[in-house]
Amino acid sequence: MEKQLCPDMNYCGVPLPDDVAAMKHAGFFDDCRAAIANYLSGDIPDCLRKRLELELTRLDFLPLSEYPYTDEEALSLLRETFRDFKDEELPQLVNSRAADWLYIKGVRHFHRRFIANILTTRDDYAARQLHPAAEDEASAARKGRIKSNIALMKEKGGRAARITVKQTFSLKPEAVENAPLTVHLPIPKPCTHQSDIRILELSHPDLAVVAPEEAPMRTVCFPGAKAGDTFSVTYSYVNRLAYVEPVSGQSGDTPLPDDALACLGEQTPNILFTPFMRQLSQEIQGTETDPLKKARNAYDFVTTKVKYSYMREYAALDTICDYAAKNLKGDCGVQAILFITLCRLAGVPARWQSGFAADPASVGCHDWAQLYVNQYGWLYADPSYGGSAYRAGDLERWNYYFGNLDIFRTVFNSDLHQEFQPPKAHFRADPTDNQRGEADYPHRGILPFEFQHNEDMLAFEEL
Repeated sequence: MEKQLCPDMNYCGVPLPDDVAAMKHAGFFDDCRAAIANYLSGDIPDCLRKRLELELTRLDFLPLSEYPYTDEEALSLLRETFRDFKDEELPQLVNSRAADWLYIKGVRHFHRRFIANILTTRDDYAARQLHPAAEDEASAARKGRIKSNIALMKEKGGRAARITVKQTFSLKPEAVENAPLTVHLPIPKPCTHQSDIRILELSHPDLAVVAPEEAPMRTVCFPGAKAGDTFSVTYSYVNRLAYVEPVSGQSGDTPLPDDALACLGEQTPNILFTPFMRQLSQEIQGTETDPLKKARNAYDFVTTKVKYSYMREYAALDTICDYAAKNLKGDCGVQAILFITLCRLAGVPARWQSGFAADPASVGCHDWAQLYVNQYGWLYADPSYGGSAYRAGDLERWNYYFGNLDIFRTVFNSDLHQEFQPPKAHFRADPTDNQRGEADYPHRGILPFEFQHNEDMLAFEEL
């Protein structure tokens, strides 16, 4: 059955038929596809048709390779990793949300990174490692820079740096076909703290189409390229941040500017004011009226109640804010979306930012948020960094990431669910965001498991 080129994620809110939902949740994906085909062959409402066409595509984002371990295989890995591990501990890890899993043909399978997730979120298990890996020099340097950044920001009132990064993207050998490939790589965009962006080198300059600076998800596109090539972009930019110590009670009655007013509503499918989210917001906020305190209440909830968790692909999730709130777990982007939703429900403008955490020691994908209050304008909030600090008992760092960022950031995206310029033809590997890159053949889109990407810090110059 032919899939739509780009099924609409806005139809995630339409419920699946009970039989399709039951097959999906039990992990009988082939049966699920057959049932969907049967529905689509009939005379059904258009909204249900669009939801089923979307689901047909999204099922591709739940491969066995992402959830390879049965209970017995998981137990074997746990015994090999942790001292004196008892079989009865596995249900405890499952029930405490420390190990992500789903059913495949009625059998529970664990995420490929479930051990890493336990090590990241459970200090008691990290202390029981049989063969703890020595912390490498780069990782230790990164932790030191994160710690010293707070002291330097407070001492100097801010920091500035020119950062140079190279990104590469290529298909895995098994995904290479004899067909032209169109590749979209993210590139920096101007924002409050990021300027003087320079594209220094492109792997295919004769093909490159660079999106305008105002694009909400800025990319360089390489259309009609050879599928087996490696694609790259090298860029530099200036990151300039001022330190803010937000104090509530000074908002006054100044009208909100247009860019803040635009950040108060829903954004289907992942920022929705569902009955559950409305009730949760009321529970969190109570009778609070101060905008900054409302935002802080939302931040405190996410950082203290939501466990960090490595995630399945975002395309496989329905409504991310609901997922985070009801499961009380999620990675940096899931936590940021929940924070944004809770802020907006409380009448506090909030928006998305994402790109890289670009420390001299390492570069990796990262998501965070901004919030608006009249006395300060746009402030930053990084719930996942804040949550990590809270779990470590570092209250200074926890408080810092409400209002501030570190200097080690690259911004590609200023909004969710935005189209590329030029547009991508097929369903995205990540329809929410773009940090890793995307690619299309004329006849299909490239799935997230079919490509590899790398990010290298080339220069970090303090200004």
